[in-house]
Amino acid sequence: MPMRTPRSLLALTGAAAALALSAASPASADSAVLAAGGTAVAVGDVLNASVASGTTATLYSSATGTSGVSCTSSAFTATVTDNPAAPGTATESLTGHTFTSSSCTSNVTGVLGVTSITVDNLPYTTTVASDGTLTVTPAAGSTIQTTARLRTLLGTITCVYQATSLTGKADNADSSLTFTNQQFTKSSGSSLCFANGYFTAKYAPVTDTSRPGNPAVSVN
Repeated sequence: MPMRTPRSLLALTGAAAALALSAASPASADSAVLAAGGTAVAVGDVLNASVASGTTATLYSSATGTSGVSCTSSAFTATVTDNPAAPGTATESLTGHTFTSSSCTSNVTGVLGVTSITVDNLPYTTTVASDGTLTVTPAAGSTIQTTARLRTLLGTITCVYQATSLTGKADNADSSLTFTNQQFTKSSGSSLCFANGYFTAKYAPVTDTSRPGNPAVSVN
């Protein structure tokens, strides 16, 4: 997603993505890739996570810069479609990735505020491997896309950013999912929209909302 984009934006934004891990102890080799509350996550279960407390989701104009869009409130929702025995790769359908516009700010010259940030072309397919690597891909013939609408002195501008895939990392230490400098390319928008957007965000904890108590999810 655009400027110092709300965590994920697109993704990211996002998305977003995705899912996976927990502060649970490692499971045995014959357990499922995704576990929650000590048992395998069932196909059809819904996983959810928000931006980790005290962090922001950002979309910057460069991998090392600080100019762009930043959001303190973002969340994703994914439904598990396959959860084989570990080691292996689980699959999910990323059905929702949102950014709360009131939590988003921009420090881009000429931009007064953020009207909205939306993740388009959902659902996306998310895979989570036993080593914690998470990959988000769009449907065949589609793209991962985030649209940022920004307020300027001349009115609202629309910046559209796209990516072919996103890669994240799950960590069982805090049941988190992190995206770091995932690159989006501007597909349309005014000259105030930078050419590339780099999405960074940490979502934690990832929980199984289909289970009583919403247990944290771990990757085995």
